[in-house]
Amino acid sequence: MVRRAHLIALLLAVPWLISAQTNQRRFTTIDALRQFPGYYHLQSVTLRGELTDDPRRPMFRSDDTEMHVFFDNASSKSGPVEVRGTVIDVGRLDANDPRLSGYGDNRSGENWPKPGEEIVLKITNVTEAAPATTPSVRALALEPWKFDGQTVTVSGNFRGRNLFGDTPAAPGDGRYDFVIRGAEGAVWVTGIRPRGKNFDLDIDRRMDTDKWVEVTGVVSRKRGLVSIAAKTIGLVDRPDTKIVEENTPPPPPPPLEVVFSSPTNDEVDVSPSAPIRIQFARGLKESTIAGHVRVSYLGDQTPLDPKVTYDAATRALQIRFATPLEPLKTVKVELLEGLLAFDGGTLAPWSITYSIGSK
Repeated sequence: MVRRAHLIALLLAVPWLISAQTNQRRFTTIDALRQFPGYYHLQSVTLRGELTDDPRRPMFRSDDTEMHVFFDNASSKSGPVEVRGTVIDVGRLDANDPRLSGYGDNRSGENWPKPGEEIVLKITNVTEAAPATTPSVRALALEPWKFDGQTVTVSGNFRGRNLFGDTPAAPGDGRYDFVIRGAEGAVWVTGIRPRGKNFDLDIDRRMDTDKWVEVTGVVSRKRGLVSIAAKTIGLVDRPDTKIVEENTPPPPPPPLEVVFSSPTNDEVDVSPSAPIRIQFARGLKESTIAGHVRVSYLGDQTPLDPKVTYDAATRALQIRFATPLEPLKTVKVELLEGLLAFDGGTLAPWSITYSIGSK
């Protein structure tokens, strides 16, 4: 009974642990959808912009970008609008998938797009949108171009180093980058450590995500991510608001992908003392790194014993060796099943081989 009472007290003290388990609507931009199609695929989103009046190929436009849309029990409106719908990365579905009903593209077979090539929005609701003039997390998430380069002051729930997957990736600006989330939308905060008078928040500890903070800094956009380069930070009271959640179960997280390695596969004449660096599209769940990185000489099943470190800011593993590797040997680097992204996305077994030079 005592253990149960402690559990109930914990859940009451940290309500965000409960809300993180349900699906949430994403407040975002077309740029972000294009940069991270796997993250947004089959997610419920809200965007701001304008709809075109071409009934044969309706488009949604904002910030000089546009995307193809189709309607599901919703009607188009003129002027600035806020649309709600489901993002579909067409190449991740089959041509006969019922979720593409109404899409209107007859391509199939070899002409079907690859994952990430064609992103569409299945719109379920359209409302008129009043101009956003006051900065807030919601406004920055939906229309960051209106505040780009401006100094703003906003408040939000401290979410640590994207501990709940509120955004698709990290800006990688510093070791203390963290996410704040309002009732609607989330943005990154960079350039400042989340501590001050009477508080010191840990970006890797969920227990600290019951706090709300106010930050002042300059808004910027990079690779579809919105961030505030903060100069000041302080604790504020939690407002009487509720995070918007969806009743539908969330789709599984997209696979974890390697975007860069050094050395590259089949590279030759690599220095025996050169470190190995592997960069990922999304951050890793650091507790899954141990035991899932293996380095060996090709043809020899005995693994070497490297030192593996992880830099969360750059989403990169670095592998070093206490002594230089043997000249003229071929090295095999493997990432094993069980290595996970921060949001639980799995990495298919991955490997490269490269050859050591003579010196």
